[in-house]
Amino acid sequence: MSQAGAANWLNGLASGNTGRYPRGSHDSFHPTPEGEENRTPPSVRRAAGRRQMPSIDASPDRSSTTFRSGNEALYEAYNALHSLAQDFEKPFDAPAILVVGHQTDGKSALVEALMGFQFNHVGGGTKTRRPITLHMKYNSACVQPNCFLLTEDAGEQEVTLEELQEYIENENARLEREQQFWAKEIVVKIEYKYCPNLTIIDTPGLISAAPGRRNSTLQNSQKQVEGMVRSKMEQREYIILCLEDTNDWSNATTRRFVMQVDPHLSRTVVVSTKLDTRLPQFARGHDVELFLRPPGRLLEPGMLGGCPFFTSVPSGRVGNAKDAVFRSNEHFRGAVGEREAADVAELEHRLDRRLEPAERARIGVTQLRRFLEQLLQRRYLENVPSIVPLLEKEYRNAARRLEDTQDELTDLHPDKLKDKGRTFREAFLAKLALLLRGTVAAPPERFGETLADEHIRGGAFVGPDGKSLPVPEDLPNAHMRLFGGAQYHRAMAEFRSGIGALTCPDISREEIVNACGIDDFHDGVNYTRTACVIAVSKARDTFEPFLHQLGYRFTHILRRMLPIAMFLLQRDSQFLTGHDLFLKRVGAAYHAFLESAERQCRAKCQEDLMSTTRYVTWSLHTKSRASLKAMLNRVASTPTPPAIAGAERGRGRNGGGAGAVVEPDSAVAEVLENTLWNRQLGVMSEEIVAALVCQIFEGIRDHMVQAVELKFNCFLLMPVVDAFPSRLRAELEAAYEEDLDAVFDVAAVRAALEARLRSLESELHQVERLQRKFASIHSTLAQQATPKPAEAASPLRASFPLSASVPDSLSKAVKLDKVSDMLKSVDLKSVDLAPKSARAVLSAIR
Repeated sequence: MSQAGAANWLNGLASGNTGRYPRGSHDSFHPTPEGEENRTPPSVRRAAGRRQMPSIDASPDRSSTTFRSGNEALYEAYNALHSLAQDFEKPFDAPAILVVGHQTDGKSALVEALMGFQFNHVGGGTKTRRPITLHMKYNSACVQPNCFLLTEDAGEQEVTLEELQEYIENENARLEREQQFWAKEIVVKIEYKYCPNLTIIDTPGLISAAPGRRNSTLQNSQKQVEGMVRSKMEQREYIILCLEDTNDWSNATTRRFVMQVDPHLSRTVVVSTKLDTRLPQFARGHDVELFLRPPGRLLEPGMLGGCPFFTSVPSGRVGNAKDAVFRSNEHFRGAVGEREAADVAELEHRLDRRLEPAERARIGVTQLRRFLEQLLQRRYLENVPSIVPLLEKEYRNAARRLEDTQDELTDLHPDKLKDKGRTFREAFLAKLALLLRGTVAAPPERFGETLADEHIRGGAFVGPDGKSLPVPEDLPNAHMRLFGGAQYHRAMAEFRSGIGALTCPDISREEIVNACGIDDFHDGVNYTRTACVIAVSKARDTFEPFLHQLGYRFTHILRRMLPIAMFLLQRDSQFLTGHDLFLKRVGAAYHAFLESAERQCRAKCQEDLMSTTRYVTWSLHTKSRASLKAMLNRVASTPTPPAIAGAERGRGRNGGGAGAVVEPDSAVAEVLENTLWNRQLGVMSEEIVAALVCQIFEGIRDHMVQAVELKFNCFLLMPVVDAFPSRLRAELEAAYEEDLDAVFDVAAVRAALEARLRSLESELHQVERLQRKFASIHSTLAQQATPKPAEAASPLRASFPLSASVPDSLSKAVKLDKVSDMLKSVDLKSVDLAPKSARAVLSAIR
């Protein structure tokens, strides 16, 4: 091939000008069969009839054909790698196209157009509730799609297109009834004459739920979908296909969500769907220009591909039903081609010029498919060197776990099981003590709780009025995520600050009068007894609920230490894997101990409350004699309004002027009159009773706060440290002697270990097979990457740059027939691979 021919070939590949390449078979859209014109959507017929459409040749170029024929084993290797990552939850994955968009953005319809046939449930609302992974492989011998469904029960099984469609619809219907989404992918392998070599993952549509309580179900679905799609986007190997259904690039609906994971869109291809509905909305050619070539202020200049793609998919389903628009998939592919041609014609009509090659390379499903296929080919080759060490690491890990499992199977002797149980028991007790003393080994973002979270899960302190007590502003670490001893200390500080600031509830006049009663020796009034009766009743009703609330809160905090301790044991390789029955017994013993200790501690606190409210000791309940004396002096010096004073004295003494004060010589007599035999409750009597009640209530409050703090520390916290270990040891040793099988369930453990052994053997076999394949690919590429002197001096790349519409790095993936011939020397019987390198392309062109 001459240099001029090579330059034309490379530039044609980059620009996507399909008219320069010979017609092929696997990507070309067949014309509409005779007699089916009336079944073509009217929008396609109208757009096609306005002006003559340019001929669209959707056939692949020579390099694509060569890549398909020479790298089928490479595709198979990456498909197996993706299955390995999904089945065994590996941290790596194969390059794939992840389709992300909102509901009704046309995700599933675009995927079907890329594949060349319909299979999915398409329509309004949330139709896709599980991700669908499509491993598409070009096979010229498959005139009809050959579909293979991968399930956990039956493995890989061949299904018809109707069976696949029914399976997907049934799964979506089941999850819709349960109002759930499932991140587990439906994996499908498809071989077809008209589909490209791509791996596409179709995700559920993003939801924009309206605010309000009535939309809580939809809001919950929105959170589920966003979490699922975000976890998929975080896979660095995936190329994100971001679908936007908009005619204004300043409205970033899907891009706003995608940019949370890919801020610069460096691995995101933006696609504007439903172009046929966008174009009629533009009144001027300038608006169309702005839409086709958005400036940098509207779109991120670093996006993958440089500019967005524009696609249209004709509406309608394939079938023989009355509402079916297309009778066959051939008819559907023909309509997709017609729709693309109609879009090009409409754009040229509105722009009043022909589209430039770079613009034409962005219009239509065919151009998007070619770009994605070449992009994925390049990612395949670029990722080979990094996959080899990852597979080597996974192989070592799987071999180590397999050896450990075999050792566990041999360690099922009763004496060895007892020793393993004792070792785990002591390690578990050590982790509990460590959590109380304080540690940073557990991640707080996973196990910590803020005070607000603690209130939701462990309950807040609720006052007598039924409202939560306000959190003190000076409470330390309220917004920090704490666990263990630090969380216990914060809860105790909240109790001390919140309960210690409580004031006596309001006292009504009726309560005072009813508490007066009548004595057994005289009918006078004993307001001191009245104050004591009211104070102890108010204190008992106020403080007893707090004992239950505090006990539940501390139990919640201590219960949370169990999963944290298990996490630390797993991290330190001290966990007893496979012995679920033993672990449940340890957890049940811990929970039972906490409930028993909390119940006993709360009973001791209630005894303190009962003794404090059973009998009033003035030296204890009123804090000090000086405070009581000051209180009585304030009451005695309070002016008595004339109307009340006259009512109390019966004859209106000293009632002539406003603000009259009792004369000193009659003050003692009036106090005796109001506090000994007068049952008409006056201001002085009411204030004396209220002041005494407040003094007694505050004395009970301060005593209870101190006593409760001491009791919970001594009879709940400390037993976890010093009493629980001995009780757990005694219970487990007694269980060993009574029935060892009831502790370890040896038969179930053996069955679980044997199942794990088979799973690890399968995993090791798959990793080993993939390791050989990718190692062979890497070795072949490394040999071909050694530059020859003539190649190093070749000015080809400088002379013939690729068009800006395709990234320059895409040229590394271009392959020729000679490369495929060179790779035939690889031992295909052992690895069945025939990869080609980018360096060999330049040599073949020269």
